[in-house]
Amino acid sequence: MSEKQQMTMKDIARMLGVSVATVSRALKDSPSISREQREKIQRFAREHNYFPNVVAATLRHSKLGPGKVIGVIIPQFTHYYFSSVLSGIEEQAYERGYRIIVAQSNEKYEREVEICSSLYQNKVCGIIVSQAKDTEKYDHFQYLIDNGVPLVFYDRICAGINCSRVVVDDYQGSYRAVNYLIGRGCRRVAFFGSPLNMEISKNRYNGYKDALVHSGLNLDESLVKICDNRDEAERTAPGLLARKDRPDGFFCVNDDTAIGVLYTAKRMGLDVPRDLQICGFTNGYRAVACDPQLTTVEQRGVEVGREAADVLIDMVEGKYPIDHAVKRIVKTRLVVRGTTR
Repeated sequence: MSEKQQMTMKDIARMLGVSVATVSRALKDSPSISREQREKIQRFAREHNYFPNVVAATLRHSKLGPGKVIGVIIPQFTHYYFSSVLSGIEEQAYERGYRIIVAQSNEKYEREVEICSSLYQNKVCGIIVSQAKDTEKYDHFQYLIDNGVPLVFYDRICAGINCSRVVVDDYQGSYRAVNYLIGRGCRRVAFFGSPLNMEISKNRYNGYKDALVHSGLNLDESLVKICDNRDEAERTAPGLLARKDRPDGFFCVNDDTAIGVLYTAKRMGLDVPRDLQICGFTNGYRAVACDPQLTTVEQRGVEVGREAADVLIDMVEGKYPIDHAVKRIVKTRLVVRGTTR
């Protein structure tokens, strides 16, 4: 980030041999630590030109003021799930007297870093984020935390940082979906998922794999593909469906991918669900706009957004310490429609 040389609370804590929480309390002049300790830390911060996020610090003690602005980073505006999460964030923020600034990373790490820097410089009181697909370095997120900016992840979380997060039960949702396909007669279930560097992808893959294993079915790695959008599905599915040992079921990481499989199968003369059963993950508008309608796991994006906004605002207003990681899980449910028997 552009302000790499600025002192952070983590730097102060390391140099003085105390915890980040102690530094945070001292800079807020908290009576929970001794006056001598407070003055020592405050003096050290002044001498090293440390400048905290004043807006966030002020808001923890006030519910008034025009600066109650939350930064929100989404991977893609066009994705139904992310737009529904955004709707939930905005609804809850509005109810609690906050506004939001929204930016799109467009699934690019470099853009995500720039957005984090811009939001920090504009002194938002906290940030809610779902990381980009290709994000594998997390210094920009750690920088925010070290500088006292409350941070909450949703959907795609950063496993390398101990940070607050709101997610759906990806493993259980996937496990139930694949188990349902097996229960409806599928014996060769293909998996179309996102890159496995993301925790969400790992969890959904593990749910898929465990459902097969627990049902006594073999895991065929040739049926596992990194494929998470409709275009890729329409390019990848024909090769699998043309095989003599073709899959009789597909579990896809999102609805768009599942719909890509559905229309590929229909173009190839396969009947869904007689010849092939398909399950997605989202339950957006497109799930009921296709023919047959899509069986899918409902992801409840609005609820995820509301929970994420609640957690962040509670951190800003002091209900949770800034170094306390709040973890919430929103339950999914399987919605059965016409692409399964």
